[in-house]
Amino acid sequence: MLAVVGMNGSGRATFIKLLCRLYDPTEGEILLNGINIRKYNYLDYMSIFSVVFQDFRLFAFPLGQNVAAGVNCNGERAKNCLIKAGFGERLAAMPEGLETYLYQDFSDSGVNILGGEAQKIAIARALYKNSPFIILDDPTAALDPVAKAEIYSKFSEIVEDKTAIYISHRLSSCRFCDDIVVFDAREIVQQGSHEKLVADRGGKYYELWYAQAQYYA
Repeated sequence: MLAVVGMNGSGRATFIKLLCRLYDPTEGEILLNGINIRKYNYLDYMSIFSVVFQDFRLFAFPLGQNVAAGVNCNGERAKNCLIKAGFGERLAAMPEGLETYLYQDFSDSGVNILGGEAQKIAIARALYKNSPFIILDDPTAALDPVAKAEIYSKFSEIVEDKTAIYISHRLSSCRFCDDIVVFDAREIVQQGSHEKLVADRGGKYYELWYAQAQYYA
């Protein structure tokens, strides 16, 4: 589990978009297993990533189709992914389960989804795809503190044996990750565990950590 941190404009989002081949690099190269990613079939390469960006969208279709990102949905798999993402109680309360429409564009009985709930569904969608890489771009931004704590405590269970890349503005939420990469001015300036980075008093991570910590003193 890798955390990617840094100030706004530091290059985190561009790094992820390059990794996912939404952009091609104008110089240098990105390697997967020692091979330039441009040599892989584009759709095959895209299939290895499950990504939740901050600007994800849900659709006014049944919940199950939103999780599966398609018409056909494996109900048991979708349910398990929703429970892992912390949506289990809300799912149990839905009148038609996975067949419940989101919003009321196409069904008068559709349910409205709040920001935090939508974020959990988006995480479930990424889990449903079951790709070897999962990338979460500040996935708890719209969640309340209790829901955030639930996601953090179960993060290892959620990602299972996948390679996880976790982008966050909140450095406290990155402590459970195995490794942390710090971006500044569009460069990686530090890399290591939380304990190693916070001990470096002259480093960017130390500066960011204590700039945030003062608000929790």
